Amino acid sequence: MAKQEDVFKTIVSHAKEYGFVFQSSEIYDGLSAVYDYGQNGVELKNNIKRYWWEAMTMLHDNIVGIDSAIFMHPTIWKASGHVDAFNDPLIDNRDSKKRYRADVLIEDEIGKIEEKINKEVSKAAKRFGDSFDEAMFRQTNPRVLEHQRKRDELHERFAKAMEANDLAELKQIILDYGIVCPISGTRNWTDVRQFNLMFKTEMGSTADGAMEVYLRPETAQGIFVNYLNVQKTGRMRIPFGIAQIGKAFRNEIVARQFIFRMREFEQMEMQFFVRPGEELKYFDFWRQTRLRWHKALGLGDDKYRFHDHEKLAHYANAATDIEFKMPFGFKEVEGIHSRTDFDLSQHEKFSGKKIQYFDPELGESYVPYVIETSIGVDRMFLTVLCSSYEEQQLEGGDSRVVLHIPAPLAPVKCAVLPLIKKDGLPEKAREIQHRLRFDFNCHYEEKDTIGKRYRRQDAIGTPYCITVDHQTLEDDTVTLRHRDTMAQERVSIAEAERILKEEVSLNSLLRKLL
Repeated sequence: MAKQEDVFKTIVSHAKEYGFVFQSSEIYDGLSAVYDYGQNGVELKNNIKRYWWEAMTMLHDNIVGIDSAIFMHPTIWKASGHVDAFNDPLIDNRDSKKRYRADVLIEDEIGKIEEKINKEVSKAAKRFGDSFDEAMFRQTNPRVLEHQRKRDELHERFAKAMEANDLAELKQIILDYGIVCPISGTRNWTDVRQFNLMFKTEMGSTADGAMEVYLRPETAQGIFVNYLNVQKTGRMRIPFGIAQIGKAFRNEIVARQFIFRMREFEQMEMQFFVRPGEELKYFDFWRQTRLRWHKALGLGDDKYRFHDHEKLAHYANAATDIEFKMPFGFKEVEGIHSRTDFDLSQHEKFSGKKIQYFDPELGESYVPYVIETSIGVDRMFLTVLCSSYEEQQLEGGDSRVVLHIPAPLAPVKCAVLPLIKKDGLPEKAREIQHRLRFDFNCHYEEKDTIGKRYRRQDAIGTPYCITVDHQTLEDDTVTLRHRDTMAQERVSIAEAERILKEEVSLNSLLRKLL
């Protein structure tokens, strides 16, 4: 675990050093859990959003997009339940003066027990080699069985306490299992209490006439309140979906793990409207469709898993998370939920407006059911960054750091490098870069040796480098270097352009989804 934590720290450091992510307001000592995306980070982030947006709106004839406002009428959040129920169970340690989410402390304890089980399995696998039967070992080994019993017991108590919103029981679990403060190492805990996560502000020109409004904690409600506008103006017929990418804000008390949990973040959400009674069919469809979107990136199929919710939100009748194996364990990247007709029915009730859909095939009106897919842009960014980072030892004692970012998502698709800064090579390299920049982000670089320039491009994940030398001036051929293999081939400028367009285009990813 310590080694993985060290790897994660290295990745965070790399993200800053190479212009991916900066601490917000750093020259003023920073703002906790708020981050800025640098020159390479914003390119990667935009490419992730483009991949999601085009997969949703271009590959599905019945999905369109909107961009709703961040500020919304405050009654919307009353109708959605956020005013009354959007809370986290918080607990303070009296010695360290630090505040934690009680549920996260308990989840971490469950994770520690699971880690003990995995270590026992790993040691046994090394000891027995090819003859090792993992399933049998898990079913018969006394230490594994004891850890599993403790884990299941803790999980059952935790699930019941969360279901019942029993704050006293959450504290008792923390005390019974000896969960200590990570800072002070003590068990001197306060009682658990609820904390609403929404940011409040005021809208209006005078203090007396100001309206209390919220920064939206999710983008979904903007889709729900516009559902009928889109349906009518787009002449949409059920089933259909509405997609949106936008900022959301949550006053997270326990914001940690870099950009995994932030106070200002970005979501990519799609709400899919279906007939009542057909929601579970479409829930399963989107469950598989979204996993296929993730796996098309080639980050490692074994790093994904589904986590079906045992405790469902009051509005849902099915829910699952797509989890990805981060350096700090399997964590949620995307959620797929069957939200029933809760949201639309609530807005119909609170607004007093009829927002039902008339189904011409059935000849009746009804409130549609909704399947939601919701993915965090920042978490997806972190997924790509963590899975792409590699430190390689090369022949001859040399080494390099390389980001194996999927080529269509890479911030820079190609770097054009003159071998030396004279003899007309920079001018020729500039000519090639200007030719390529209309199709993709293409950089020019001439400082330092060609080897150092290759290493810099490897570190930001540039899939291809084009080296211009004296032979280029004679026959219009260049050296095309491949990031992952470091292989080099001599090709014409036209052939290099063809290879780039084929390999770095988003189309190469989108075709995998059909």
